[in-house]
Amino acid sequence: MTTLAKRSRRTLATATTSPPHPLAGTRMTNAETIVQVLADEGVDTVFGYSGGAILPTYDAIFRYNSNHAADEEIRLVVPATEQGAGFMAAGYARSSGKVGVFVVTSGPGATNAVTPIRDCQADSVPVVLITGQVPRIAMGTDAFQEAPVFNIMASCAKHVFLVTDETKMEATVRTAFDIARSGRPGPVVIDVPKDVQLAEEEFRGEGLLALRGYQERLAELNDSTLSPAQGEAFYELLEKSVKPLIYAGGGVINSNAADELRAFAEQFGIPVVTTLMGIGAMDTTNELSLQMLGMHGTAYANYTVEDCDLLFAVGARFDDRVAGKVKEFAPHASIAHLDIDASELGKVKNFDWAHVADAKRGLAELRKAGRGFKKRFPKWLAHAHGLKAKYGLNYKRESELIQPEFVLETLNGITKGNAIVTTGVGQHQMWAAQYIDFKRPRTFLTSGSMGTMGFGLPAAVGAQLANPDALVIDVDGDGSIRMNLGDLETLTTYDVPVKVLLLNNLGDGMVRQWQDLFYANRYSGTDKALHKKDFIKAAEGDGFGFAKRVTKPKDVRAALEEFVRYEGPAFLEVMVEHAHVYPMVGPGMGYKEMITGDYIASRDPDQESDSGGDGYF
Repeated sequence: MTTLAKRSRRTLATATTSPPHPLAGTRMTNAETIVQVLADEGVDTVFGYSGGAILPTYDAIFRYNSNHAADEEIRLVVPATEQGAGFMAAGYARSSGKVGVFVVTSGPGATNAVTPIRDCQADSVPVVLITGQVPRIAMGTDAFQEAPVFNIMASCAKHVFLVTDETKMEATVRTAFDIARSGRPGPVVIDVPKDVQLAEEEFRGEGLLALRGYQERLAELNDSTLSPAQGEAFYELLEKSVKPLIYAGGGVINSNAADELRAFAEQFGIPVVTTLMGIGAMDTTNELSLQMLGMHGTAYANYTVEDCDLLFAVGARFDDRVAGKVKEFAPHASIAHLDIDASELGKVKNFDWAHVADAKRGLAELRKAGRGFKKRFPKWLAHAHGLKAKYGLNYKRESELIQPEFVLETLNGITKGNAIVTTGVGQHQMWAAQYIDFKRPRTFLTSGSMGTMGFGLPAAVGAQLANPDALVIDVDGDGSIRMNLGDLETLTTYDVPVKVLLLNNLGDGMVRQWQDLFYANRYSGTDKALHKKDFIKAAEGDGFGFAKRVTKPKDVRAALEEFVRYEGPAFLEVMVEHAHVYPMVGPGMGYKEMITGDYIASRDPDQESDSGGDGYF
């Protein structure tokens, strides 16, 4: 962050005591103001695609960079599509914790950005999207490349601004960043007519819009503390419990609470399961980690949920991929729920204890309140370890064809939990969640709630640019990568050293799996065997110096090692057998009906626990 950016942030926080912004009082166009506020907010990278209605702002970026040293420039990355720009901004934000930024033009530019905005809203990712709009006088006339951005985005974003008053441009951009990162994070859209961008105003260097309702709710949240009575009530539940379990979601990562979660779990010896979005909140190699729960969670995680008598949900929302049959989810457990969003409490599952706070502060306050609590749960932890040993992940290990699980298991042996991994959506996404270790938060980036195919490749671009020294790998599928395949060229254009690992099973594997299990093998629209795409030639055509295909199991490890070591962008296609992702809790099923396939053990659904029920301690 530049000295100017740091100074500006202090100005916003303590306007009465900090020196004025060096540019305060300068007259500039609103396009120039937009770019200056981006710089003040510490933005070093903007993703986007230009067009007529946003040209003033793109021109302002060019001129800003021309007038600043290389290390103060705002890097502009142009992807293949506006959707790719949005996912790049999301990958940047998810991996860094900073606000991601993308800038697109009006009409189709803005509508192409709807999917990443909704994706960010669903997964609570802080991004700011700036869209060009036709001039104010032309709005509502079906002008060339006009779209009702406010109306379209209002139901998809955390907040949308349509700037029709040119005097409010500066405050609007600052407020957008404040909203995106505060409370429960999310995407904010700023729609700016072209004539508003061109209007000239005096730059102030400080100030936010007065959003009374939001600011009051945020102040209430920030002032919320755990009362002694609440702390006592929580520990009364924990005292009564003999089989407590922590269920950690994406809110732990969003609030940078991984250290607090780990400290809490280790203080009391409580095992932890995570959602897909919560992967990395707990080091998956830690003895307390039972990895992911839910539809394709590990069998032992789901069986532990079945057996527990206290479920402590932290930054998680009991979504349908986790809770399944809600009444049968954690059937013997009392529920404690800590979340930053009060609307999530009791929305799906009734609770016995709840507190509204971000996970970082809430867990810290709970630990402090429990200083005198000495109870630990070694027998329960031993039981969880027994479940893990008996019902561990497995797959068809004896085969002449490459198994997708084998590829990711081998990759994990090379990266050892230290890579940033992005994924598309489908079977490869679930196998990555199951078979790759993640030691740190913000290292598993995936589209969770929206399940947006095409996410992985552009998200990897954003993650790599935010973390230039990290190993970033996009684990993708042949169906998903097609969605944003044009961004292979983005990698080589900007020399972004992302490693693209394509698991190619010649089909939309997850949908085919459902067709196998529930639609009598009727492969309507999912068989890609007749497609002519040669991914290696495509990668070579886009300038990849490393582009290889593997077809035999014996060649997998050597190819992966060479792939990971390669210094620039690398593309490795592995032809894998069509397999099913197991375990699987089917639609409308509870954990007792979990399908584990031919290679993972399962317990009798009528068996309450492996140790004879609630009284086994």
